[in-house]
Amino acid sequence: MVTTTEGPPPRPFRLTLPTCLVLQIFLKQPEEEIYGLQITRELELQSGTVHPILTRLEQAGWVESRWEDVDPRYEGRPRRRYYRLSSDGAVQAPRAITRMVSKRGPLSYVLRPGLNGGAST
Repeated sequence: MVTTTEGPPPRPFRLTLPTCLVLQIFLKQPEEEIYGLQITRELELQSGTVHPILTRLEQAGWVESRWEDVDPRYEGRPRRRYYRLSSDGAVQAPRAITRMVSKRGPLSYVLRPGLNGGAST
């Protein structure tokens, strides 16, 4: 289980391989906001996998989110919820990935090229 130490009591979560993949998307460009469908497409994972991960990461304080301020009728699509790595997540995510790599061995068979996120493979 992974927990954080700052702010309100965090909700622990299990660090899974898909969670590592999602974290690495954020670690590629830690200052950028990204919406769930972008992550789903880039990782080729199901929305039903990615969105629960984003919820758990947000509850743990590792990511922050905001709703896009647009008129869906004008845009011709629903509003997007944008996520970005929190300052705590920027510190904790590379550590968690490194711990997972040290326990399980190289994850290169799962992690996509270019998603280095500080984890060595």
